Amino acid sequence: MEIQGRIKLIDETKEYGNNGFRKREVVITTEEQYPQHILIEFVQDKTSLLDAFQVGQMVKISINLRGREWVNPQGETKYFNSIQGWRIESLEAGQDSENIPPVPPMEAFEPVEDLKEEEPDDLPF
Repeated sequence: MEIQGRIKLIDETKEYGNNGFRKREVVITTEEQYPQHILIEFVQDKTSLLDAFQVGQMVKISINLRGREWVNPQGETKYFNSIQGWRIESLEAGQDSENIPPVPPMEAFEPVEDLKEEEPDDLPF
């Protein structure tokens, strides 16, 4: 699944327990009629994915829904849900400029010599 929105908050990476479990949370605000503030967790090696992003950026996050069962000391069963992110992409122009090949200089293009002005222009724009 994927969710899109504007980054509202990026928390610091936190470690829990003796085994070094790491978690980092991000909150995004959806842009719909009724905006929602959605908390998404990135865990373990995925926490570093948030390093390249800043508050205010429009992003698309690939998520998994996680659920778990817990029985408290009184024997009552409780259920918890979480949203876990595993990929994050910028939706803003110019952010992915390293993936676009550079435009060659004008000298690299040969001039057109057989241009016929009388040909009809059938382009719609």
